[in-house]
Amino acid sequence: MKTYSINKTYKLQKFEGKGGWTYALIPEIAQNKKNPFGWVTVSGFIDGFELKHYKLMPYSNGLLFMPVKASTRKVIGKQAGNTVHIKLNIDTSPIKIPAEIIDCFKNEPPSIYTAFLDFTQSEQKAYIDWIDEAKKEETKVERIVKMMERVLDGKTFYD
Repeated sequence: MKTYSINKTYKLQKFEGKGGWTYALIPEIAQNKKNPFGWVTVSGFIDGFELKHYKLMPYSNGLLFMPVKASTRKVIGKQAGNTVHIKLNIDTSPIKIPAEIIDCFKNEPPSIYTAFLDFTQSEQKAYIDWIDEAKKEETKVERIVKMMERVLDGKTFYD
């Protein structure tokens, strides 16, 4: 049986105001000063729902929180005020680049793919997540093209 560095129950909270995120405060994991904003990438489970390459975000005073997306809350049937069981480990595994993106890189000069691989895993994942979040196939294609242009210019997602 796998052991987790975090294996406990947390209460879901919500930031005030319209569009406020629902989250669990994870005080046991410290910010990583080497990553943008102190993010820490983890993998694990929330109420049995698997999380892969999931970012813990900075809260305040060096603390981190785990945003819990609406789609995840729907699957686990929880909202702010409910408790959830969270199992987490720091994730150091490499980012998996989707085959469709790799196929696009094959149609470009090799230097673009090399430049993308030179980005940190967080920077790579930001682009991959942005592309994956597109609801329409045409939007996904547009985002891949935009990513290729930005990578060619040496720009990360956050530049």
